[in-house]
Amino acid sequence: MKRIAIVHCLLLTCSMVVGQEQSKDSFYVLSPVEVKAVRAGENAPFTKTNLSKKEIAKGNLGQDIPFLLNQTPSVVINSDAGNGVGYTGIRIRGTDATRINVTLNGIPYNDAESQGTFFVDLPDFASSVNSIQIQRGVGTSSNGAGAFGGSINFSTNEVNKDPYVEFNNSYGSFNTWKNTVKAGTGIISDHFVTDLRLSRISSDGYIDRAKSDLKSFYFSTAYLANKNSLRLNIFHGKEKTYQAWNGVSETDLKNGKRTNNSAGTEKQGEPYDNETDNYRQDHYQLFFDHQFSDNLIFNTALFLVKGKGYYEQYKANQPYSTYSIPNAGNSDFVRQLWLDNDFYGNVFSFQYKNKKTQATFGGGYNRYDGNHFGKLIWASNGLPSPDYRWYDLNALKTDFNVYLKRQTNFAPGWYYFADVQYRHVNYNIEGFRNNPTLVTKTNYDFLNPKLGITYAKDNWKGYLSYSLANKEPNRDDFESGNNQQPERERLNDIEMGIEKTGKGTNWSATVYYMQYKDQLVLTGKINDVGAYTRTNIPESYRLGIELQGAARMNSWLNGSANVSISRNKLSAFTEYLDDYDVGGQKVNQYNKTDIAFSPAVVGGATINFIPVQNFELSLLSKYVGKQYLDNTQNENRTLNAFYVQDLRVIYTIKSKPKLAGRHPELNITGQVNNLFNKKYEPNGYTFSYIYGGDTVTENFYFPMAGINFMIGVNIKL
Repeated sequence: MKRIAIVHCLLLTCSMVVGQEQSKDSFYVLSPVEVKAVRAGENAPFTKTNLSKKEIAKGNLGQDIPFLLNQTPSVVINSDAGNGVGYTGIRIRGTDATRINVTLNGIPYNDAESQGTFFVDLPDFASSVNSIQIQRGVGTSSNGAGAFGGSINFSTNEVNKDPYVEFNNSYGSFNTWKNTVKAGTGIISDHFVTDLRLSRISSDGYIDRAKSDLKSFYFSTAYLANKNSLRLNIFHGKEKTYQAWNGVSETDLKNGKRTNNSAGTEKQGEPYDNETDNYRQDHYQLFFDHQFSDNLIFNTALFLVKGKGYYEQYKANQPYSTYSIPNAGNSDFVRQLWLDNDFYGNVFSFQYKNKKTQATFGGGYNRYDGNHFGKLIWASNGLPSPDYRWYDLNALKTDFNVYLKRQTNFAPGWYYFADVQYRHVNYNIEGFRNNPTLVTKTNYDFLNPKLGITYAKDNWKGYLSYSLANKEPNRDDFESGNNQQPERERLNDIEMGIEKTGKGTNWSATVYYMQYKDQLVLTGKINDVGAYTRTNIPESYRLGIELQGAARMNSWLNGSANVSISRNKLSAFTEYLDDYDVGGQKVNQYNKTDIAFSPAVVGGATINFIPVQNFELSLLSKYVGKQYLDNTQNENRTLNAFYVQDLRVIYTIKSKPKLAGRHPELNITGQVNNLFNKKYEPNGYTFSYIYGGDTVTENFYFPMAGINFMIGVNIKL
């Protein structure tokens, strides 16, 4: 495992809601109780984008969830396999996934240890999602990992009132297939509703051998009454992907070997054919809602996430002592690194609303039980026992939080918002693979306040907010040793925005200042066991402006665009380089350098043509400025700026005769990605060292595919 708005914005096909929610936004009005608790409401003073089910479906041809969010502001995406299937990544305002809070129906989804988000574990989850809200910046209080650059909330619990059956099938480049069957009963006897989905996605990938075999299902059933509702969700994902996370070396790129994959090549001759990542994840969610009165609603949910899997590697000519085996000499090995974990807990909220005030008191408790172990399943010179384990370590993490949010309309058009959260985190780590005797027991107590004010009148809206967020280190940060234990990170976030909605146009502008204290970054410093570790940086910041606009020129032409311009700086940075000439590490000091993976400019645009009824042609554009691979701002360690153009065509045929109360529909969607065959790399990594008196830098990249296509045929009955 690589664990380490419904409203069209005045546009028929707007690919993102322009930084705001409409006052009649059914997305928010009809969203379930548990979702409202963690989402920013209509007049909350936070920067947000809402996506409806219809907008999600347009691009849902088999690529992972980050690729469906690509046109939203300040977002940069990447893919290990190069085509958006398998392991993918997302950054918001330059912030990586370990600092983006993700919830599924209000329930935490971030991995408890790495705090990352692995959507590959939930293949085709987007086909069950009814709405998504993305908050940029700290945002409102949520459950789970701290939001240090953004939060993403997915909702699947909206009620489908009418029965339906859908068949969604896609095929495209690199032998990519997506097959989905969905069905729902609609509301039966005024009380019962059930939804089901089965999915399969497979792809050979753009990168050599970067195959993916992904399977999933989703089941939800609910009992609905006037004052109460009870819902059970069960969903499952299973993935097998050939490893592609080594990237492609700069030398290979220069020599035209853009798809070269080094994984599995330690084996002589043909690469090892099972250098794969294998993981399954099962989710169980049980929700109960009760309406005490017209003003007061209670919600609670129990959840359990069971995960189990491993990644397999061929390791050549390694000493037996590496695996605590007393045999002399070396051997080739096939090893599996396993993770078997349970993540479970409860979330709750009380939501009060009257004519002037909305208030939510909520919180949650969760516990993570993780077992890390390694198995040797083969050795060229023999093993002491079959499936020999050379480490077997446990980890425990608990997370408790409570929050109180209040929004009050204190004068005509004026709203104030106050939100305070208390969060307690406990780590109990019983050793690491390379340092099994290092035991860590650590507690954190965080107080996270948010304050803001909003003015809304005559289709104008303005807001100003301040938020404080704290975040605990990741599990791997504690392996630095007893003398290098990491500190918590802190973020002060100021957001100021203005929005205007007109008859045929709307626009918005947001200015933000995110000031970090003790942000954890890679410096090249070696920990007690010789591994590179993240180090707290005293001061850093992000300052930027996000501009968005949308316009409907006439009945057959509309468009939307966004651009983010930012300055992202570390006040001081210390680089550590391994010195193979004299031993130890050399130290270099830098001042006011750019934060890694933080482009100064990110932009997106969508132009939609509707020449005839039920036919839509869209041009989707994305620009990402230059990024640095590390924090030295070294021009030899960069990702080049890139511009990518996609083309999408949607044709819909609706049957006039009704079937079971609805018109059957045939939808054909075709999309050409990277229309101009741009060679670009949105992600990578670098390391440097001193050898022969020179500083040697090795860069690795994750190239994206050239021109490629997907075509989907969707039948709705």
